[in-house]
Amino acid sequence: MSNVRIGILGAAAIAPAALVKPARGVDRASVVAVAARDRGRADAFAAKWSIPAVFDDYEALVGDPDIDAIYNPLPNSLHADWTIRALRAGKHVLCEKPLTSNADQAREVASVAASSGRVLMEAFHYRYHPMMHRAVEVVRSGELGELRHVESWMQVPLFKRRDIRFDLALGGGAVMDLGCYSIHQLRSITGEEPSVVSAVAKERSGDPGVDRWTRAQLRFPGGATGTFTVSLYGAMALRIGFRATGSKGELRVFNPAGPHLAHRFTVRLADGTTRRETFPKVPTYRYQLEAFCDSVLDGAPVLTGPTDSVANMEVIDAVYTAAGLPVRP
Repeated sequence: MSNVRIGILGAAAIAPAALVKPARGVDRASVVAVAARDRGRADAFAAKWSIPAVFDDYEALVGDPDIDAIYNPLPNSLHADWTIRALRAGKHVLCEKPLTSNADQAREVASVAASSGRVLMEAFHYRYHPMMHRAVEVVRSGELGELRHVESWMQVPLFKRRDIRFDLALGGGAVMDLGCYSIHQLRSITGEEPSVVSAVAKERSGDPGVDRWTRAQLRFPGGATGTFTVSLYGAMALRIGFRATGSKGELRVFNPAGPHLAHRFTVRLADGTTRRETFPKVPTYRYQLEAFCDSVLDGAPVLTGPTDSVANMEVIDAVYTAAGLPVRP
């Protein structure tokens, strides 16, 4: 096999940016099919994006022998079920984040992935961009000295009243949608698994258990503390970034989620020197798809594989518990 033939589960709004467009520039990937519960919607999606095959339901797409891999952008509550079905059908899977609704599900999915021998990648696309590789390198190299504090923030205004991200049964909430990124960023740059010290959340009016804003305090085994704040309030301006502070300096990164649109990467050291670095304006999704194909075709390691997903979901569950909210069902 020299080309990964990918089918999409659901005509999701994220699919064009996350997969269809990047695949046009990746020689080893082809988007060959889409399925949706609404056949008309699937037909329209396929026509718009020149996808050759349309299936009436997810099961038919997953079972097609001419498809090598599945892209799963379904609602959070459906990630585990359809990822497991795809793995058991012999498909490789690129699944949108968060991988599952909770840590127990993540462990179940990881077990199935291990026994299937297929590639499973959680779609933390930012992690595959050169800017994030560099951030990890700077923090772990010791250039900043002894690491003391790491912090991440993601404020994304969401105005739609009936959005699935506000539905508890579908795995909604600010931590699920945005906090999964923040937690992953802090885990990635430290290379350590944190414990949750405390968390506070503001529930969405009329939707018990669904957080629209959350802040959590973390502690890492090496002694560093951590904080993340996430918000889906429409009144708050878009704000995305993280920083790492050590005894000898600080790294501050603006827009790790979309560095191809705009970014700042600044290292300030205690001796007064400041260094800014720039990176290619290539979409994060392109790097992610290339890494997925490299893993499927060449056996390359996956940065955001099942073990990593389980660890991330464990922190998410712990944050919800500390905030007095239910773990997603």
